[in-house]
Amino acid sequence: MNILVCISKSPDTTSKIAFTEGNSKFDENGVQYIVNPYDEWYALVRALELKETIGGNVTIITVGNAGDEAIIRKALAIGADNAVRIDAEPTDAYFVATQIAAYAKKNAFDLVLTGKETINYNGSQVGGMIAEHLELPYVSLASKLDVAGNVVTLEQEIVGGLQVVEVNTPVVVSCAKGMAEQRIPNMRGIMAARTKPLEVIAPESIELFTQYETYQLPDAKKACTMIDPANMESLVELLHNEAKVI
Repeated sequence: MNILVCISKSPDTTSKIAFTEGNSKFDENGVQYIVNPYDEWYALVRALELKETIGGNVTIITVGNAGDEAIIRKALAIGADNAVRIDAEPTDAYFVATQIAAYAKKNAFDLVLTGKETINYNGSQVGGMIAEHLELPYVSLASKLDVAGNVVTLEQEIVGGLQVVEVNTPVVVSCAKGMAEQRIPNMRGIMAARTKPLEVIAPESIELFTQYETYQLPDAKKACTMIDPANMESLVELLHNEAKVI
């Protein structure tokens, strides 16, 4: 089975978030990047489990610059066979999806896997856009994935229970919690990642449809107001006049 796993970089959760150029651009100074956890823990690890069970090849792909190669090598260390970097800034979800789809069209992939979303933008758009470009079926937010021949069986959590979906390959799937468990790269994997193939390709020329106007940090948390448990009148007044929840 030939599997393509889409990965992206996200700021480490301990990074300090700031903006430049009139709050229109993310300030990358001092930011430590990691592989987007949903791409790594769910999509990539499940792809590796399938490879170990039924055989095949796992290719990782990302849209980014040379500075992204550290996260690519991390994914290779976990167990991916080879990697592709499309040499361009990931300006928006449409641009990323178009670039990945253009590469996938030239190669015969049975499965295209993404994480359910990135932790920095939470858009959950790329998987569906890739499927549309490739004219393939798309199953979103899958929490379980099994393969038997060319039939893929997936589970999705829905209100009140689980939904089971069957679809023939090729198919695009976004992976959610429950799909797999995190893997930590071992020393052997880290050493092997240094020599695994990393192909850098030029991006497709496409029209850009969006631009970022401004970013805004959330309001700082207000101080906690302590109320004497015997003073219920004061609590009710604050909930009514300040919190406005009653």
